[in-house]
Amino acid sequence: MNTHPDPQPRPVLVFGASGYIGSNLVPALVRAGRPVRACARSRAVLESRSWQEVELVEADALRPETLDAALRGVGVAYYLVHSMAAGRDFGRIDIVAAGHFADAAARAGVERIIYLGGLVPPDAASEHLLSRRATGDRLRAGTVPVTEIRAGVIVGPGSAAYEVIRDLVNALPFMLAPKWIQSRSAPIALSNLLYYLIHVADLAQTAGAILDAAGPDFLSYEAMMRQFGEIVGRHPRILRVPLLTPRLSSYWLGLVTTVPTSIARALVAGLGHDIPADDAALRQLVPQPLLGYRDSVVAALVAERQHAVAARWSEGLFMYRNYRQDHAFYAKRAGASAITTASPQALWHVVTAIGGNTGYYYADVLWEIRAVMDWLAGGSALAKGRRDPTELRLGDRIDSWTVMALEPERLLTLQFGMRAPGSGALEFVITPHEHGRTTLTITAYWHPQGIWGLSYWYAFVPAHMFIFKGMTAAITRRAELLERTAAARAVPD
Repeated sequence: MNTHPDPQPRPVLVFGASGYIGSNLVPALVRAGRPVRACARSRAVLESRSWQEVELVEADALRPETLDAALRGVGVAYYLVHSMAAGRDFGRIDIVAAGHFADAAARAGVERIIYLGGLVPPDAASEHLLSRRATGDRLRAGTVPVTEIRAGVIVGPGSAAYEVIRDLVNALPFMLAPKWIQSRSAPIALSNLLYYLIHVADLAQTAGAILDAAGPDFLSYEAMMRQFGEIVGRHPRILRVPLLTPRLSSYWLGLVTTVPTSIARALVAGLGHDIPADDAALRQLVPQPLLGYRDSVVAALVAERQHAVAARWSEGLFMYRNYRQDHAFYAKRAGASAITTASPQALWHVVTAIGGNTGYYYADVLWEIRAVMDWLAGGSALAKGRRDPTELRLGDRIDSWTVMALEPERLLTLQFGMRAPGSGALEFVITPHEHGRTTLTITAYWHPQGIWGLSYWYAFVPAHMFIFKGMTAAITRRAELLERTAAARAVPD
């Protein structure tokens, strides 16, 4: 009889845990009974997820000195990072990062790297697709066995390709569409992809393999948009225009969707041809019922309604979109920041006194005009006030705003409460630095509801830029004055 207890299983590292797939994979691994270590460049972002029974670490693949501690003792490492949002140089950055990670994994004695790449057609020319393939090649150049799962369109709340489809259908009743919407792909449900990622780690024969992952359908983007529209009760008219180049298309998507332009550019660049998948090998190795595209969309919408989406509010948490699935998942943003000698304590004192009789520190007449506009639309923004002139609690009302997040001397998030075609929030972030400096950042987030929500946002952008620049300056000046006054009072006569 074996009298020795079984050794503790080695933790699974999810590298890139703050990203879309990572945010969903971490809780899925926990549900599957795996010990999980979640890693991202910012530990604070991971802490905001409130994951239970998950070890959190901070590391950056572009800072190789941070990787050894993150990989220490790890058995399987999921590599889920990419640099699409970094702009034009993302391909080179991806390869450098993959090289650093492969070397550190070898030093740490990692048994397997599981990499999520993208489906790549033989005639691929876009940097986005070639970068995903080159990243896998660079990981395989190391000594740790790599399992690469290649997927195309992922159907789930927060997936960039899925959110582009949702935004286009919700925003545009009539659409001048580029010819790439006829390109076909093999969409896969988020739940199916997560199941594959978890269970390939259990199979020795997947070490060193490159496996396509796909659902049962092979559809054009136009077909996906039309099917999505049928599910949500919208029927966009689509007219294909061959003159829209990939570059123009990416700027157009940046205007009419909330997906960042840098990501839209990378996505569009890969849509010049069909992207088929040969997933027979993966289906045989890891059998599971596969959802078709229509069922995948329904599952994604149900997951949102059941609050089963891993997201921070600014990334589409359902309650912060007023429980509306026609409000965009991602947010349009505008804001400003200022550096000050005031302490976080002084800044917090001023920030949390906002509204009510104090006002908004800058251009109060514009705030009053907006409140009148809300009243004329049947809202209640003219009913100003707050529970306490200086103290705040979660759920407090400040005029037409509601306190939704409160971290003393660091973060205040107010949910927008006026009538408008969309949902939004105003966030104050206080960041201390060395040498007695502090940064105050104010950001407005807006999740538009269709074309009217987009029009509303663009109409108010100039006012936002003017107001927030003035607000940050006024708040920092008041905090500095507060500290000077307190210091003067403390000096004995």
